[in-house]
Amino acid sequence: MLSWVVVKRTQLNKLVNERNQGRTISMSAMKAGMARTTARKYLRKNDVMEEQSSPHTWRTREDPLEAIWPRALEMLRAAPELEAKALFEHLSPPAPGEVGGGKQLRTFQRRVKSWRLSEGPEKEVFFTQDHQPGEVLAVDWTDMGVLKITIDGSPFNHKLFHGVLPHSNWEWAVRARSESVLSLRCGLKAVLGRLGRVPRCLLTDHSSTATHQLSREGSRRGFNEEYLGICKHYGLEPRTINVGRPQENGDCESSHGHLKRRIHQHLLLRGSRDFGGEEDYDGFLIGVLESANRLRTKRLGEELAVMREGPLMDLPDYRELMVSVGTNSTIRLLKQVYSVPARLIGAKLLARVYENRIMLLDGVREVAQLPLGRADRGGVIDFRHVIGHLLRKPGAFAGYRWREEMFPAPVFRAAHDHLERTNTEPDRRYLEILKVAADEGQTVVENALEHLLSGPRPAVSAAAVRDLLDTWRDQQREWRERAPLSVSLADYDALLSEAEEDGEVAS
Repeated sequence: MLSWVVVKRTQLNKLVNERNQGRTISMSAMKAGMARTTARKYLRKNDVMEEQSSPHTWRTREDPLEAIWPRALEMLRAAPELEAKALFEHLSPPAPGEVGGGKQLRTFQRRVKSWRLSEGPEKEVFFTQDHQPGEVLAVDWTDMGVLKITIDGSPFNHKLFHGVLPHSNWEWAVRARSESVLSLRCGLKAVLGRLGRVPRCLLTDHSSTATHQLSREGSRRGFNEEYLGICKHYGLEPRTINVGRPQENGDCESSHGHLKRRIHQHLLLRGSRDFGGEEDYDGFLIGVLESANRLRTKRLGEELAVMREGPLMDLPDYRELMVSVGTNSTIRLLKQVYSVPARLIGAKLLARVYENRIMLLDGVREVAQLPLGRADRGGVIDFRHVIGHLLRKPGAFAGYRWREEMFPAPVFRAAHDHLERTNTEPDRRYLEILKVAADEGQTVVENALEHLLSGPRPAVSAAAVRDLLDTWRDQQREWRERAPLSVSLADYDALLSEAEEDGEVAS
């Protein structure tokens, strides 16, 4: 029977030291705590510290994974991305009453790891880049929903237009509603304005903001004319990544995560994710970005030294289109229909489209302002524009193309449904309520409808809404006109004196 002796490195060190001091092999072996024959074997080697034991390739106990490992190998070779835990639970379902899928999970995970290292598929290689100072400004949009920012308690859905200089990692970001050319105009203007210089290239991904499809297969894309115009305005060379290769814009992509983590930490330090307004939130973002960029001043200086100097020529953050107002009091703009005041019917106007609003101009005079819609080929209809005309022609409401847009909040739909159940002319009665909302304000009428519908016997009508609004106004007026309370400090002093006389005030 073979006997395997394990010799520690400390023993070998002791053996060599004792032998170098002139002691015999026997004495050196005794001092090192090993047999003389073992000591002589090591001392006869050129490298005393060389490993003697052979790799441990034999089993000392039964393989606990013998029943499932062959099948696991087949599945791993067919789908290498399978995770070890999920595969183990699939092949070894838990017994009745057992929490986990067997007791050999860690052994199975180590074996899968060993297989991946020896036979697994190759992983993607990321090639470290040497970025030249002042060469590239990488830009992209990132959604901020994960941070759950609110404005006055309401969710604030928005994106950030994010620009990064890869050499120094200097960054700047501004709010954006969507990934659009107008957002690019505003964002690029803000980033370059903050930077004060202009790099040589502008790097983007293959979003429709910058590129468009050149072939039906979609494998070839080219730059949009408007995007090229923006680059020409600033003297930037347009550059894009390959189709389906977002990692090629990795400096900006990875910076999204770093920026969000930094913002998250500052939100925790602030103690609240709610802001009083968009300007308050913008100020917070500026503080976060400035604190981050203070750590990058040295390398940023290298970039600024080779960039072109400003000042930058101003780029309009809007586009202009001519529109005609139809007889239905609407215009069609960028694949969407917008309602406008009826006084504009028949007019040809200049529409100045910003990122979040539309300004209608007659020459240089503004005649209307509309919110910019986001749905493709939808309708943005403001009931205030047509409610007076619908009241004169209530029969047109039943088949009105934009009927659904005439319910500006769920409570208005609930009111109409109630009128259908209780009234012979529900459309007319509903339009009368909508007229009150146009005159008095949508929010106060919403509150009045909710109050009326919550009663045991709801009585919904325009008259009931007006009466309730008048009652609320009277109550507010009564509170405002109520005489202020008079406070007498002498009465307070007298109260304290009585308490002292009764012994109720502690000394």
